[in-house]
Amino acid sequence: MKTCKLLIITLAGLGLLAGCGESPQTENAQTTQAPPATAQAPAQAVTPREDFQIPPEGFQTDANRGQELFITHCAQCHGNDAHGTEQGPPLIHRIYEPGHHSDLAFYIAIARGTHQHHWEFGDMAPVPEVDGEDAAHIIAWIRREQRTAGIH
Repeated sequence: MKTCKLLIITLAGLGLLAGCGESPQTENAQTTQAPPATAQAPAQAVTPREDFQIPPEGFQTDANRGQELFITHCAQCHGNDAHGTEQGPPLIHRIYEPGHHSDLAFYIAIARGTHQHHWEFGDMAPVPEVDGEDAAHIIAWIRREQRTAGIH
């Protein structure tokens, strides 16, 4: 009897843990309609940039400047409003809230690129035209847009 109870408790616990993971497919259709993968992983996607520096604590960001930089360097894949395109995922999405993808995750993606992990778009290449200060402005704009959308 004790073994049966332990088995039921264990299975229930595993079921709860399995439900904790977030999948883009479980969100509402408006923000998660991810088109099929079209981007191919560039060879340089994992090449670190030695010149990239995260700004020091206290650096003053400008979300409006971040929007301009985003449109120039990121919109081709993520869309002008960061709601995604056929080449890249939406960043104004719960998956990218600070509790799941910290600002550091954005810095790393910009500086080093990132492997595909939530969406089917392929790997993201580094963005060599964006330095650490520009990245800070971009992140400030993304976070502002997420707050406006009620994400965090």
